[in-house]
Amino acid sequence: MQNVSCPSCGAPIGFRSHASVLAVCEFCRATVVKEAGAVRDLGKMSDVLEDYSRIQLGTSGMLAGRSFTVVGRIQLRYEAGMWNEWYLLFDDGTDGWLGEASGQYTLTTKRELAPGWPAFDDVKVTREYDIGFGPYAAADKRVATCTGGQGELPFRVGEGWEARVADFRRGPSFATLDYSDGTPPQLFAGNAVTLEAMKCQLLRDDEQIKASAGKYRGKVDLLQCPSCGSSIRYIPGLAANCICPSCSTRLDASSPKAEVLRKGEDQERVPFTLSLGAIATIGAHDYRVLGVMRREDNEGEAWSEYLLYSTQGPFFWLVETDEGWSRSDVMDDWPTPPLPAMNAVKVDGVEYRRTWVYQARVLYAAGAFNWRVAAGDVVDVAEFEHGQNSLAAEHTVEELTWSRSTPVAADQIRAWFKLAAPAPKATKGPMSGRDIAWKTLLWIVGLNFIPLIFNFGATVAWLLVGVLALFLPLMLAPDK
Repeated sequence: MQNVSCPSCGAPIGFRSHASVLAVCEFCRATVVKEAGAVRDLGKMSDVLEDYSRIQLGTSGMLAGRSFTVVGRIQLRYEAGMWNEWYLLFDDGTDGWLGEASGQYTLTTKRELAPGWPAFDDVKVTREYDIGFGPYAAADKRVATCTGGQGELPFRVGEGWEARVADFRRGPSFATLDYSDGTPPQLFAGNAVTLEAMKCQLLRDDEQIKASAGKYRGKVDLLQCPSCGSSIRYIPGLAANCICPSCSTRLDASSPKAEVLRKGEDQERVPFTLSLGAIATIGAHDYRVLGVMRREDNEGEAWSEYLLYSTQGPFFWLVETDEGWSRSDVMDDWPTPPLPAMNAVKVDGVEYRRTWVYQARVLYAAGAFNWRVAAGDVVDVAEFEHGQNSLAAEHTVEELTWSRSTPVAADQIRAWFKLAAPAPKATKGPMSGRDIAWKTLLWIVGLNFIPLIFNFGATVAWLLVGVLALFLPLMLAPDK
């Protein structure tokens, strides 16, 4: 480790990685650049937004037999959301990056760039590209801005620094082409991971987060809508794109002061089975409904979606249709091939056949979401089925995601949310004697009507007299 003094405040700064060229002073936020024989102050770096991440500087873990330590972080923000990039130092002196977005993680290291890489403007989401490891699907294409940093980093970055990146996926594999410094891009490749699988240590718990941020991780905080004053539940940094349930004003709460994105428009309230803020106990963990959304397809068939969040895992959705309930989880391990245009794809050796292709449009949304959403938003969807389970590929020009859905019984939903069972349908009691007599006489008349068809003129008068004689006493009799 190389120890230096901050040129701004004199506090000690340690460079643990030889690859690090920049460090952010934890005391005065000065951006300190390491140069030959000296360090230089480049000015102040904005602090990172407290985003309730379990990771912190000093968190350690192991991947493929190699131990690592988290030594730095940058936060990146784009039009629809934000994510963290944690800078890792491995015990063998190499480095890597742990990407964190909406409770999902990818770990990548720098690789040799092969010929034939696409230009940034030529990358088209949902198309396949050979980036040196065989065909990968373009999953994401973003221009993002650095909004804060901490610790040490392997390149010079400051407030306003812009990242131009394209992400690619195949199965659990993940790769990024980083065009931030122009062309040729830098290639980083690895896999989707979990903190548990990497045996991470020194993760922040709820008490530590409360001490540093004044809030528990995952505790849903109340934001006052600047337009109407109504309370909105959200999770800073994780689900900070909000839509007021009272006036439909869209808010960006990913900074200390909520920003009004668009004044609310008059919208008819949509009834939902589950209410915003409702808590479900699933297994040993509590999940809260953060956002509700109503969507429809091209044929006008509508359904409801509920965004759930827990401190112990990523977001997932409960989907309610006329046919019942299902749980939808965003996939880390993508199908092969991961293209929505295919007639069939495979997951875990099981083939799913494409059944539906349509556009889904948002009719109504309220609450907090982990990306920016508004009524009128449209995505292209391709659904694949195998038995009762299904996959869905949703994509726009900027992003492709895959999710897996499994059915959930209505009784299970009621048990999770402690909802009352539906009232039993009213049943008719036993028929009275008068009802029985009425039904019997109607059968008699019906049977006698058959010969009447063939001899109508001769018998109709006598039949009417007989019917009157049978029904008149019954009509005058009291009902018992």
